[in-house]
Amino acid sequence: MMMGEATTATTTMIERQPVPLRHEWKHQISLQEDLVLSQRLRRLFPRDPHAGVDGTYRVTSLYFDTPYDSALREKLDGVDFREKFRLRYYGESPRSFRLEKKFKRHGLCGKRSVQMAQEQVQQLLSGTDPFLLESGEPLFMELYGKLHGKLLAPKTVVSYQREAFLYFPGNVRITLDRRVCTCLSWKDFLHPERFSLEAAATFSVLEVKYDAFLPEIVQMAVQVPNRQASACSKYALCRRFD
Repeated sequence: MMMGEATTATTTMIERQPVPLRHEWKHQISLQEDLVLSQRLRRLFPRDPHAGVDGTYRVTSLYFDTPYDSALREKLDGVDFREKFRLRYYGESPRSFRLEKKFKRHGLCGKRSVQMAQEQVQQLLSGTDPFLLESGEPLFMELYGKLHGKLLAPKTVVSYQREAFLYFPGNVRITLDRRVCTCLSWKDFLHPERFSLEAAATFSVLEVKYDAFLPEIVQMAVQVPNRQASACSKYALCRRFD
């Protein structure tokens, strides 16, 4: 596992405030490895306080991409400067939404996020988007520009069950994502009962995010023998069903 020791910031023409960048690495792990690792993490770290009674919660995202699949291709090719937009909600039913832009710079990751009302989500998904430009919200305005300038459009749904652990020194977040699934059409984004296509039935995804340093206790806790950090993309997994 390769660990870095830097935190930086980035801006765009619309984004006036710099965003702290974080380290992020991912593993695909077997279901047996998941079982062993999750038991270890539960003994060492507190879970995300927003999780349900079983310590997990569902995450559902609708990803946008260009007609040329720029976000997908740049991810698969390991392009250093890249970004992707998504709509996201948590839990079993779509109630509270966020528009997010995730980006990568020099191996570090950042994210901008803003709440979006259900009515706005419905307008966006129906192709009615002037409210984005009229809102005055920088992230909305940037999405509007890319919807029309780069022909960005909804592409695919990614949904999974997440168990998250926190360690405050280093601002560490460890997540285990299980039962990654998608659906036949992105238009089913608001209908989770239709998420029937399994994209990762035989493995889970381990992610570790942290700021300037990764504490030794976390490094030891997440060790999985004979595993190397890999570019595991849940978005790419679900795009296989296009």
